[in-house]
Amino acid sequence: MNKGKLRILIVEDNVDTAYGLKMYFVNRGHDVRVALDLQSARAAAAEFPFDILLSDLALPDGTGWDLLQELSANGPVRAIALSGHNDPEDIARSEAAGFRRHLAKPIAMKELDQVFAEAMET
Repeated sequence: MNKGKLRILIVEDNVDTAYGLKMYFVNRGHDVRVALDLQSARAAAAEFPFDILLSDLALPDGTGWDLLQELSANGPVRAIALSGHNDPEDIARSEAAGFRRHLAKPIAMKELDQVFAEAMET
């Protein structure tokens, strides 16, 4: 994984998953913010200049696709979808929305490290 410190915005409505991911990345030396819904993700993105977005797709008040579309209006966003919705239509929609990868839950952390490294190379 990129040896530099990353600013990561995690958008995940499952509290245990969100904070598990946060602790994983914090323990690797990264600066992490967590948002549990679309509204708080918007606020976090406005005040936290992140390097990469890791977003669930199904949020209580919208979708990760909506969030990425909004954030991309200000310029390119490095984003990875993490979802339990993994049929071909969902994956195609993630790609069309601009997510660099669509990962299925549950995710192996080693795979997540690899995906983050690839996303930061481009």
